[in-house]
Amino acid sequence: MEPVFTPPRRYTVEEYFALEEVSEQRHEYFEGEVYAMSGATSRHNLIAQNCAFALRQGVRGKGCKVFLEGVQLAVQTNQYYTYPDVMVTCHPDDIEAERTMHHPVLIIEILSPSTADHDRSWKFNQYKRLPSLQHYLLVSQHTCLVEWFRREPSGVWSFTPLGELTDTLELPELAITLRVADIYDEIDIAPMRAQPPTEL
Repeated sequence: MEPVFTPPRRYTVEEYFALEEVSEQRHEYFEGEVYAMSGATSRHNLIAQNCAFALRQGVRGKGCKVFLEGVQLAVQTNQYYTYPDVMVTCHPDDIEAERTMHHPVLIIEILSPSTADHDRSWKFNQYKRLPSLQHYLLVSQHTCLVEWFRREPSGVWSFTPLGELTDTLELPELAITLRVADIYDEIDIAPMRAQPPTEL
């Protein structure tokens, strides 16, 4: 007898919001389906704190706010909701919002082996739909590497890998400079090493 396929339950946005109000675990929402988000390692958490602290120090008094992973982002209203590890917004509507942000200038995701490909490809393609987004950072937990994607005036996204603690990111929209050393403050991080060429 052939097994019967049971399609995943589909939720309305209202049902999803109600779930998030009472759930102890955060969930992503994409086109009616809900996905539980896994917990973070201590290293992941410390890096996120470092990013948020450095950014908050830089934007203090500039009308912007820095949020950690417990604050929701509407990537596409009624379609896709998630929780970035760190985000910065300066939009008046977001500043007044209670739960869900819509206009981030900067998003940071801290990579893990299970999420790296997803964050670098599918999720980034979703984030690109946000007109406000100017900077997307992918931060490695295990080696000194920050992958910096930046929206140029032409609308094209440029890519700059930063592999030294002395490297810096200039964020003109926030009028701040973010140091790689601050991202990895008090983290025992391995330096980036060039890989030897593979034999043909």
